[in-house]
Amino acid sequence: MASIEDLASLPMSRGQFLKLTTAACALMATGAGAQTSPPIMHRRPIPVSGGTLPVVGCGTWQTFDDDPKRQDELAEVLRTLFASGGSLIDSSPMYGAAEAVAGRLLTRIDGHAKAFVATKVWTRGRQAGIDQMEESERLLQHRPIDLMQIHNLVDWRTQLATLRDWKAQGRIRYLGVTHYTPSAYAELESVMRAEALDFVQINYSMDDREAERRILPLAAERRVAVIINRPFGGGGLIRSLQGRALPAWAADIGCTSWAQVLLKFVLGHHAVTAVIPGTGQVRHMADNVRAGFGEYPDDALRRRMMAEL
Repeated sequence: MASIEDLASLPMSRGQFLKLTTAACALMATGAGAQTSPPIMHRRPIPVSGGTLPVVGCGTWQTFDDDPKRQDELAEVLRTLFASGGSLIDSSPMYGAAEAVAGRLLTRIDGHAKAFVATKVWTRGRQAGIDQMEESERLLQHRPIDLMQIHNLVDWRTQLATLRDWKAQGRIRYLGVTHYTPSAYAELESVMRAEALDFVQINYSMDDREAERRILPLAAERRVAVIINRPFGGGGLIRSLQGRALPAWAADIGCTSWAQVLLKFVLGHHAVTAVIPGTGQVRHMADNVRAGFGEYPDDALRRRMMAEL
């Protein structure tokens, strides 16, 4: 079977590329035509429930826009995620039209049953929080919301009380908190120690490892699932690696691109449950999901990766 890289090198229209890429991912995920058992994206435990979550998902920040010309490709992004065995889609009211776009696309491709939908509440006040979450339900067209998170800890005491009520009512399956900067880690650590949380979402990448000091160990101690945002260091890290040849050890963990190397570094940490690189391009989604298969670096290789990169 042709690889995603092989497909990308062939002369073809964007529409042809989208169709062939999706078909290739489906074959990779189902093992069609193969004599061996089909590969399955790795899944990791959600400690509070005993459920599991595929390790590579999709973020929607600055990628799921409302441009009519982009909707076909965005639909293929989601199809590619699902074809690989992935399910996690992360959004927020802060992300412009992303919730509405994701909801329409999931309905269009009949993807709600395959999706693990995470979004956030990002406002102050009890009723304002309720109104915003109800609007997210409407836009995402997904009930119950799988994971509702308090975005950047905004008014977290007020919103957490509502999230507990909603979880008890079955309106959400899981609750959590998020942040994206180490400057908030002291407050985040305090919340994690004081409150029972199902998930925490934080930034972590090879060039931004502050989370290793306290947040990731604490999540493991408290049995909290961890979603990682900004795995490429905001994009600067991966751009700095473009054009460099992959080191020989990349093949040892099944990596054929720098994106996969960086994602597998993150997933090599035992406390990480899933990673959500944001993309609105099928080519990138097909590359990212391959980090959900094969081997992950052990501690010795992770140290070597940090030293060499």
